[in-house]
Amino acid sequence: MTLTCPHITLTTCYVTVVVRSRMSTLDDSLEEAAMDLGARPWQVFWLITLPLIAPALLAGWLLAFTLSLDDLVIASFTSGPGASTLPMLIYSKVKLGVTPEINALATLIVSVVALGVVAAGLLMHRREQAGSR
Repeated sequence: MTLTCPHITLTTCYVTVVVRSRMSTLDDSLEEAAMDLGARPWQVFWLITLPLIAPALLAGWLLAFTLSLDDLVIASFTSGPGASTLPMLIYSKVKLGVTPEINALATLIVSVVALGVVAAGLLMHRREQAGSR
């Protein structure tokens, strides 16, 4: 809890900005039309609003995860005894010298990010191909 609350507090503002910018561009007439056709407010949220803001929620989550993973200062000041995060572990090991474990961990992190970027690029390419047909 001592690590979770500060990271949530730090990243909430970033997620709020991303989601709010998406919400400001939504067309209210879609929600109004769904309500006119008999949908309940929770149905409008789950079937109309949530799918429209899902990309912003994903972007906010990715931004929050990246900022939280990168934030060594908050983690070091708020962690209790015996609690250690991955950035704290990497920093403590790098102070003594770079070991093959750190190199392997960095390779894994870069590989996962690269796979994510390639997957997103392929998905965007497929959507573009389907849209042009």
